[in-house]
Amino acid sequence: MKKIICIIATMLACSGLQAQKWEKVGDRPQMGWSTWNKFAGNINEDIIRGIADAMVETGLAEAGYTYINIDDCWHGKRDKDGFIQADPKRFASGIKSLADYVHDKNLKLGIYSDAGTGTCAGMPGSFGHEYQDALQYARWGVDYLKEDWCNTTNINPIGAYQLMSDALREAGRPIFLSMCEWGGNEPWKWASEIGHSWRIGPDIWCCFDSTRVHEGGWTDIGVMQCIRKNEKLRRYAGPGHWNDPDMLEVGNGMAANEDRAHFTMWCMMASPLILGNDIRSMSEETKAIVMNKEMIAVDQDELGVQGLHYCDEQGLEFWFKPLSGGDWAMTMLNATLAPITYELNWQRFNLTDEEVSRLSTAFDKTVYKVRNLWTHKDEGKTLLKDKVWKKVTVPSHDVVTYRLSPIAK
Repeated sequence: MKKIICIIATMLACSGLQAQKWEKVGDRPQMGWSTWNKFAGNINEDIIRGIADAMVETGLAEAGYTYINIDDCWHGKRDKDGFIQADPKRFASGIKSLADYVHDKNLKLGIYSDAGTGTCAGMPGSFGHEYQDALQYARWGVDYLKEDWCNTTNINPIGAYQLMSDALREAGRPIFLSMCEWGGNEPWKWASEIGHSWRIGPDIWCCFDSTRVHEGGWTDIGVMQCIRKNEKLRRYAGPGHWNDPDMLEVGNGMAANEDRAHFTMWCMMASPLILGNDIRSMSEETKAIVMNKEMIAVDQDELGVQGLHYCDEQGLEFWFKPLSGGDWAMTMLNATLAPITYELNWQRFNLTDEEVSRLSTAFDKTVYKVRNLWTHKDEGKTLLKDKVWKKVTVPSHDVVTYRLSPIAK
Protein backbone atom coordinates (compact mmCIF):
# COMPACT_ATOMS: atom_id res chain seq x y z
CA MET A 1 0.00 0.00 0.00
CA LYS A 2 2.77 2.41 0.96
CA LYS A 3 4.63 1.66 -2.28
CA ILE A 4 1.52 2.37 -4.38
CA ILE A 5 0.90 5.72 -2.72
CA CYS A 6 4.55 6.74 -3.12
CA ILE A 7 4.45 5.82 -6.82
CA ILE A 8 1.29 7.91 -7.35
CA ALA A 9 2.82 10.86 -5.50
CA THR A 10 5.99 10.64 -7.57
CA MET A 11 4.03 10.49 -10.83
CA LEU A 12 2.01 13.54 -9.90
CA ALA A 13 5.09 15.47 -8.80
CA CYS A 14 6.96 14.65 -12.00
CA SER A 15 4.05 15.31 -14.34
CA GLY A 16 4.40 19.07 -14.04
CA LEU A 17 0.70 19.25 -13.17
CA GLN A 18 -0.14 21.03 -9.96
CA ALA A 19 -3.52 20.74 -8.33
CA GLN A 20 -4.78 24.10 -7.16
CA LYS A 21 -5.52 24.63 -3.49
CA TRP A 22 -9.14 24.27 -2.49
CA GLU A 23 -11.00 27.37 -3.65
CA LYS A 24 -13.87 29.00 -1.74
CA VAL A 25 -12.06 27.96 1.42
CA GLY A 26 -10.65 30.91 3.33
CA ASP A 27 -12.38 33.70 1.44
CA ARG A 28 -12.36 35.52 4.79
CA PRO A 29 -9.62 35.32 7.43
CA GLN A 30 -10.11 32.10 9.38
CA MET A 31 -11.62 32.24 12.85
CA GLY A 32 -11.37 29.59 15.52
CA TRP A 33 -9.32 28.27 18.43
CA SER A 34 -6.07 26.32 18.80
CA THR A 35 -4.57 24.24 21.60
CA TRP A 36 -1.00 25.52 21.47
CA ASN A 37 -0.88 28.92 23.22
CA LYS A 38 -2.61 27.64 26.36
CA PHE A 39 -1.94 23.92 26.50
CA ALA A 40 1.15 23.35 24.31
CA GLY A 41 1.58 19.56 24.16
CA ASN A 42 -0.63 18.79 27.18
CA ILE A 43 -3.71 17.90 25.18
CA ASN A 44 -6.30 15.14 24.98
CA GLU A 45 -9.71 14.47 23.52
CA ASP A 46 -11.56 15.60 26.67
CA ILE A 47 -10.08 19.07 26.31
CA ILE A 48 -11.13 19.25 22.66
CA ARG A 49 -14.68 18.13 23.44
CA GLY A 50 -14.91 20.64 26.29
CA ILE A 51 -13.69 23.43 24.03
CA ALA A 52 -16.26 22.46 21.39
CA ASP A 53 -19.00 22.64 24.03
CA ALA A 54 -17.74 26.03 25.23
CA MET A 55 -17.50 27.39 21.70
CA VAL A 56 -21.25 27.00 21.39
CA GLU A 57 -22.28 27.78 24.98
CA THR A 58 -20.32 31.05 25.19
CA GLY A 59 -21.63 32.38 21.89
CA LEU A 60 -18.22 32.24 20.20
CA ALA A 61 -19.60 30.04 17.43
CA GLU A 62 -22.40 32.52 16.77
CA ALA A 63 -19.79 35.30 16.66
CA GLY A 64 -18.01 33.48 13.80
CA TYR A 65 -15.40 31.25 15.44
CA THR A 66 -15.54 28.02 13.48
CA TYR A 67 -12.36 25.94 13.67
CA ILE A 68 -11.18 23.93 16.67
CA ASN A 69 -7.56 23.15 15.90
CA ILE A 70 -5.43 20.44 17.52
CA ASP A 71 -1.80 21.57 17.38
CA ASP A 72 1.36 19.49 18.02
CA CYS A 73 1.43 16.30 20.14
CA TRP A 74 -1.74 14.54 19.04
CA HIS A 75 0.29 11.98 17.08
CA GLY A 76 0.80 8.31 17.74
CA LYS A 77 2.85 6.05 15.48
CA ARG A 78 2.38 5.17 11.85
CA ASP A 79 0.78 1.80 11.10
CA LYS A 80 2.46 -0.92 9.05
CA ASP A 81 1.37 0.79 5.82
CA GLY A 82 2.66 4.18 6.90
CA PHE A 83 -0.64 5.85 7.84
CA ILE A 84 -0.42 8.15 10.85
CA GLN A 85 -2.47 7.24 13.93
CA ALA A 86 -3.56 9.32 16.93
CA ASP A 87 -1.98 8.82 20.34
CA PRO A 88 -3.97 5.84 21.73
CA LYS A 89 -4.04 7.21 25.28
CA ARG A 90 -4.68 10.90 24.73
CA PHE A 91 -7.11 10.33 21.86
CA ALA A 92 -8.49 6.89 22.62
CA SER A 93 -11.69 7.47 20.64
CA GLY A 94 -9.75 8.51 17.55
CA ILE A 95 -9.72 11.68 15.46
CA LYS A 96 -12.71 10.56 13.37
CA SER A 97 -14.88 10.35 16.48
CA LEU A 98 -13.65 13.76 17.59
CA ALA A 99 -14.38 15.26 14.18
CA ASP A 100 -17.91 13.86 14.30
CA TYR A 101 -18.42 15.43 17.73
CA VAL A 102 -17.21 18.81 16.51
CA HIS A 103 -19.24 18.62 13.29
CA ASP A 104 -22.40 17.82 15.25
CA LYS A 105 -22.03 21.28 16.78
CA ASN A 106 -21.70 22.88 13.32
CA LEU A 107 -18.01 23.52 13.94
CA LYS A 108 -14.92 22.32 12.07
CA LEU A 109 -11.88 20.36 13.21
CA GLY A 110 -8.28 21.27 12.48
CA ILE A 111 -5.12 19.23 12.87
CA TYR A 112 -1.36 19.80 12.80
CA SER A 113 1.60 18.35 10.97
CA ASP A 114 5.06 19.37 9.79
CA ALA A 115 6.72 19.51 6.39
CA GLY A 116 9.85 17.94 7.86
CA THR A 117 10.82 14.54 9.17
CA GLY A 118 9.45 15.40 12.62
CA THR A 119 7.26 18.01 14.24
CA CYS A 120 8.65 20.71 16.52
CA ALA A 121 7.83 18.49 19.51
CA GLY A 122 9.45 15.42 17.93
CA MET A 123 6.32 13.69 16.67
CA PRO A 124 6.18 12.10 13.18
CA GLY A 125 6.35 14.69 10.40
CA SER A 126 4.71 14.43 6.98
CA PHE A 127 7.89 14.37 4.89
CA GLY A 128 7.62 11.41 2.51
CA HIS A 129 4.04 10.70 3.66
CA GLU A 130 2.19 13.75 2.30
CA TYR A 131 -0.38 11.84 0.24
CA GLN A 132 -0.95 9.28 2.97
CA ASP A 133 -1.44 11.96 5.60
CA ALA A 134 -3.78 14.02 3.41
CA LEU A 135 -5.84 10.92 2.70
CA GLN A 136 -5.97 10.05 6.39
CA TYR A 137 -7.09 13.58 7.32
CA ALA A 138 -9.83 13.42 4.69
CA ARG A 139 -11.01 10.04 5.97
CA TRP A 140 -11.16 11.40 9.50
CA GLY A 141 -13.21 14.44 8.42
CA VAL A 142 -10.56 17.07 9.14
CA ASP A 143 -11.27 20.58 7.81
CA TYR A 144 -8.02 22.47 8.50
CA LEU A 145 -4.32 21.66 8.43
CA LYS A 146 -1.56 23.70 10.03
CA GLU A 147 1.75 22.52 8.57
CA ASP A 148 4.85 23.57 10.49
CA TRP A 149 8.50 23.90 9.38
CA CYS A 150 10.71 22.09 11.92
CA ASN A 151 13.28 19.45 10.92
CA THR A 152 13.35 20.55 7.29
CA THR A 153 17.08 20.49 6.50
CA ASN A 154 17.64 20.51 2.71
CA ILE A 155 13.90 20.66 1.99
CA ASN A 156 12.63 23.27 -0.47
CA PRO A 157 9.67 25.13 1.08
CA ILE A 158 7.88 25.89 -2.17
CA GLY A 159 8.03 22.27 -3.27
CA ALA A 160 7.17 20.95 0.17
CA TYR A 161 4.07 23.06 0.64
CA GLN A 162 2.98 22.58 -2.97
CA LEU A 163 3.24 18.84 -2.45
CA MET A 164 0.98 18.95 0.59
CA SER A 165 -1.42 21.31 -1.16
CA ASP A 166 -1.66 18.88 -4.10
CA ALA A 167 -2.10 15.97 -1.71
CA LEU A 168 -4.98 17.66 0.09
CA ARG A 169 -6.68 18.38 -3.21
CA GLU A 170 -6.24 14.79 -4.40
CA ALA A 171 -7.66 13.48 -1.11
CA GLY A 172 -10.97 15.03 -2.13
CA ARG A 173 -12.03 16.89 1.02
CA PRO A 174 -11.91 20.71 1.17
CA ILE A 175 -9.23 21.44 3.79
CA PHE A 176 -7.88 24.86 4.73
CA LEU A 177 -4.06 24.89 4.49
CA SER A 178 -2.34 27.09 7.07
CA MET A 179 1.37 27.29 6.27
CA CYS A 180 3.63 27.84 9.29
CA GLU A 181 7.02 28.48 7.64
CA TRP A 182 7.78 31.49 9.93
CA GLY A 183 8.52 33.84 7.02
CA GLY A 184 12.14 32.82 6.48
CA ASN A 185 11.57 32.11 2.79
CA GLU A 186 9.12 34.99 2.21
CA PRO A 187 6.03 32.83 1.56
CA TRP A 188 3.93 35.93 0.87
CA LYS A 189 5.72 36.12 -2.50
CA TRP A 190 4.88 32.59 -3.68
CA ALA A 191 2.24 30.93 -1.51
CA SER A 192 -1.05 32.51 -2.60
CA GLU A 193 -1.87 29.63 -4.98
CA ILE A 194 -0.57 26.97 -2.59
CA GLY A 195 -2.11 27.73 0.80
CA HIS A 196 -4.81 29.89 2.34
CA SER A 197 -2.62 31.63 4.92
CA TRP A 198 1.03 31.78 5.84
CA ARG A 199 2.90 32.78 8.97
CA ILE A 200 4.99 35.91 8.47
CA GLY A 201 7.32 35.58 11.47
CA PRO A 202 8.32 33.68 14.61
CA ASP A 203 5.91 32.43 17.26
CA ILE A 204 4.04 35.01 19.30
CA TRP A 205 4.24 34.98 23.09
CA CYS A 206 2.05 36.57 25.74
CA CYS A 207 3.72 39.98 25.89
CA PHE A 208 2.77 43.29 24.31
CA ASP A 209 6.16 44.62 23.27
CA SER A 210 9.24 42.45 23.78
CA THR A 211 11.01 39.32 22.56
CA ARG A 212 11.96 36.11 24.35
CA VAL A 213 14.95 33.96 23.40
CA HIS A 214 14.88 30.24 24.22
CA GLU A 215 17.86 28.10 25.14
CA GLY A 216 17.61 26.37 21.79
CA GLY A 217 18.21 29.69 20.05
CA TRP A 218 14.77 30.43 18.66
CA THR A 219 12.94 33.63 19.50
CA ASP A 220 9.32 34.41 20.39
CA ILE A 221 8.02 37.89 19.63
CA GLY A 222 5.41 40.15 21.22
CA VAL A 223 2.30 41.76 19.77
CA MET A 224 4.07 44.89 18.54
CA GLN A 225 6.86 42.87 16.90
CA CYS A 226 4.23 40.85 15.02
CA ILE A 227 2.59 44.07 13.85
CA ARG A 228 5.91 45.50 12.64
CA LYS A 229 6.62 42.44 10.53
CA ASN A 230 3.13 42.29 9.07
CA GLU A 231 2.49 45.95 8.29
CA LYS A 232 4.88 45.88 5.32
CA LEU A 233 3.14 42.93 3.64
CA ARG A 234 -0.37 44.21 3.05
CA ARG A 235 -0.19 44.04 -0.75
CA TYR A 236 0.14 40.24 -0.56
CA ALA A 237 -3.07 39.63 1.42
CA GLY A 238 -6.61 39.26 0.12
CA PRO A 239 -9.58 36.88 -0.09
CA GLY A 240 -8.31 33.32 0.04
CA HIS A 241 -4.70 34.22 0.92
CA TRP A 242 -3.89 35.88 4.23
CA ASN A 243 -0.82 37.10 6.07
CA ASP A 244 -0.78 35.39 9.47
CA PRO A 245 1.01 37.17 12.34
CA ASP A 246 0.17 34.15 14.56
CA MET A 247 -2.53 33.09 16.99
CA LEU A 248 -4.11 35.39 19.55
CA GLU A 249 -2.85 35.67 23.13
CA VAL A 250 -5.98 37.48 24.35
CA GLY A 251 -7.01 36.14 27.76
CA ASN A 252 -3.65 34.59 28.55
CA GLY A 253 -2.27 37.15 30.99
CA MET A 254 -1.79 40.56 29.40
CA ALA A 255 -3.70 43.57 30.75
CA ALA A 256 -7.18 44.16 29.32
CA ASN A 257 -6.06 47.27 27.42
CA GLU A 258 -3.23 45.29 25.80
CA ASP A 259 -5.62 42.47 24.90
CA ARG A 260 -7.96 45.03 23.35
CA ALA A 261 -5.15 46.60 21.30
CA HIS A 262 -3.91 43.15 20.26
CA PHE A 263 -7.35 42.04 19.06
CA THR A 264 -8.03 45.36 17.33
CA MET A 265 -4.81 45.33 15.35
CA TRP A 266 -5.37 41.75 14.18
CA CYS A 267 -8.78 42.87 12.92
CA MET A 268 -7.30 45.96 11.27
CA MET A 269 -4.72 43.77 9.51
CA ALA A 270 -7.34 41.29 8.23
CA SER A 271 -5.48 38.60 10.18
CA PRO A 272 -6.71 35.14 11.14
CA LEU A 273 -8.49 35.24 14.48
CA ILE A 274 -7.40 32.01 16.15
CA LEU A 275 -7.99 32.16 19.90
CA GLY A 276 -5.35 30.68 22.18
CA ASN A 277 -6.90 31.00 25.64
CA ASP A 278 -8.97 28.53 27.65
CA ILE A 279 -12.44 29.55 26.50
CA ARG A 280 -14.04 27.29 29.12
CA SER A 281 -13.08 29.77 31.83
CA MET A 282 -12.92 33.18 30.16
CA SER A 283 -13.44 36.33 32.20
CA GLU A 284 -16.23 38.68 31.18
CA GLU A 285 -13.53 41.15 30.15
CA THR A 286 -12.01 38.65 27.75
CA LYS A 287 -15.41 37.68 26.36
CA ALA A 288 -16.19 41.32 25.63
CA ILE A 289 -12.99 41.61 23.61
CA VAL A 290 -13.05 38.42 21.53
CA MET A 291 -16.83 38.63 20.97
CA ASN A 292 -16.89 42.26 19.87
CA LYS A 293 -18.93 41.69 16.73
CA GLU A 294 -18.31 45.20 15.44
CA MET A 295 -14.56 44.60 15.49
CA ILE A 296 -14.96 41.12 14.03
CA ALA A 297 -16.90 42.67 11.14
CA VAL A 298 -13.85 44.80 10.37
CA ASP A 299 -11.66 41.69 10.21
CA GLN A 300 -14.19 39.74 8.15
CA ASP A 301 -15.10 42.53 5.74
CA GLU A 302 -15.72 41.20 2.23
CA LEU A 303 -13.19 43.52 0.57
CA GLY A 304 -10.45 41.61 2.37
CA VAL A 305 -8.02 44.53 2.46
CA GLN A 306 -5.27 44.53 5.07
CA GLY A 307 -5.12 47.82 6.96
CA LEU A 308 -2.66 50.61 6.23
CA HIS A 309 -0.31 52.11 8.81
CA TYR A 310 -0.72 55.60 7.38
CA CYS A 311 1.34 57.80 9.71
CA ASP A 312 2.53 58.53 13.24
CA GLU A 313 1.72 61.76 15.07
CA GLN A 314 2.53 62.79 18.63
CA GLY A 315 3.33 59.21 19.58
CA LEU A 316 0.15 57.72 18.09
CA GLU A 317 -0.03 55.35 15.13
CA PHE A 318 -2.87 56.02 12.68
CA TRP A 319 -4.23 53.02 10.81
CA PHE A 320 -6.90 52.96 8.10
CA LYS A 321 -8.72 49.97 6.58
CA PRO A 322 -11.12 50.34 3.64
CA LEU A 323 -14.36 48.42 4.09
CA SER A 324 -17.26 47.49 1.86
CA GLY A 325 -19.98 50.03 1.15
CA GLY A 326 -17.56 52.96 1.25
CA ASP A 327 -16.88 52.58 4.98
CA TRP A 328 -13.49 52.87 6.65
CA ALA A 329 -12.10 51.59 9.93
CA MET A 330 -9.70 53.98 11.63
CA THR A 331 -7.58 53.08 14.64
CA MET A 332 -5.35 55.23 16.83
CA LEU A 333 -2.83 52.91 18.48
CA ASN A 334 -0.80 54.07 21.46
CA ALA A 335 2.21 51.77 21.83
CA THR A 336 3.90 54.11 24.32
CA LEU A 337 3.98 53.88 28.12
CA ALA A 338 1.85 56.99 28.75
CA PRO A 339 -1.64 58.17 27.72
CA ILE A 340 -1.77 60.55 24.77
CA THR A 341 -4.39 63.22 24.10
CA TYR A 342 -4.71 64.17 20.46
CA GLU A 343 -6.70 66.93 18.73
CA LEU A 344 -8.33 65.07 15.87
CA ASN A 345 -8.75 67.00 12.62
CA TRP A 346 -10.12 64.78 9.87
CA GLN A 347 -8.60 66.91 7.12
CA ARG A 348 -5.14 65.67 8.14
CA PHE A 349 -6.13 62.23 6.89
CA ASN A 350 -7.22 62.72 3.31
CA LEU A 351 -5.55 59.67 1.83
CA THR A 352 -5.73 57.27 -1.08
CA ASP A 353 -4.76 53.64 -0.64
CA GLU A 354 -2.50 53.55 -3.68
CA GLU A 355 -0.96 50.17 -2.85
CA VAL A 356 -4.03 47.94 -2.67
CA SER A 357 -7.61 49.19 -2.90
CA ARG A 358 -7.20 52.56 -4.70
CA LEU A 359 -9.94 53.90 -2.43
CA SER A 360 -9.81 57.37 -0.83
CA THR A 361 -11.07 58.69 2.48
CA ALA A 362 -11.90 62.08 0.90
CA PHE A 363 -12.68 63.75 4.21
CA ASP A 364 -12.73 67.07 2.35
CA LYS A 365 -15.69 65.91 0.23
CA THR A 366 -17.48 63.20 2.23
CA VAL A 367 -19.16 63.39 5.63
CA TYR A 368 -19.01 60.18 7.66
CA LYS A 369 -20.93 58.97 10.68
CA VAL A 370 -18.43 58.11 13.42
CA ARG A 371 -19.03 54.93 15.42
CA ASN A 372 -16.74 54.00 18.33
CA LEU A 373 -16.24 50.23 18.06
CA TRP A 374 -15.24 49.70 21.70
CA THR A 375 -17.78 51.91 23.46
CA HIS A 376 -20.39 50.91 20.84
CA LYS A 377 -21.59 54.50 20.65
CA ASP A 378 -22.03 56.95 17.80
CA GLU A 379 -19.89 60.03 18.27
CA GLY A 380 -21.31 62.38 15.67
CA LYS A 381 -19.96 62.98 12.18
CA THR A 382 -16.79 64.14 10.53
CA LEU A 383 -16.21 67.76 9.49
CA LEU A 384 -15.52 69.04 6.01
CA LYS A 385 -13.66 71.97 7.56
CA ASP A 386 -9.99 72.17 8.52
CA LYS A 387 -10.89 72.23 12.19
CA VAL A 388 -10.38 70.15 15.35
CA TRP A 389 -13.23 67.65 15.66
CA LYS A 390 -12.55 66.75 19.30
CA LYS A 391 -9.78 65.85 21.70
CA VAL A 392 -9.29 62.11 21.95
CA THR A 393 -7.30 60.41 24.72
CA VAL A 394 -5.76 57.04 23.96
CA PRO A 395 -4.45 55.21 27.06
CA SER A 396 -1.07 53.49 27.08
CA HIS A 397 -0.95 50.20 25.15
CA ASP A 398 -4.49 50.76 23.99
CA VAL A 399 -6.55 51.89 21.01
CA VAL A 400 -9.44 54.05 19.95
CA THR A 401 -11.17 52.61 16.90
CA TYR A 402 -13.89 54.14 14.76
CA ARG A 403 -16.02 52.85 11.93
CA LEU A 404 -16.68 55.65 9.47
CA SER A 405 -19.79 55.32 7.30
CA PRO A 406 -20.56 57.84 4.56
CA ILE A 407 -23.72 59.85 5.07
CA ALA A 408 -25.85 60.02 1.96
CA LYS A 409 -26.20 63.54 0.61
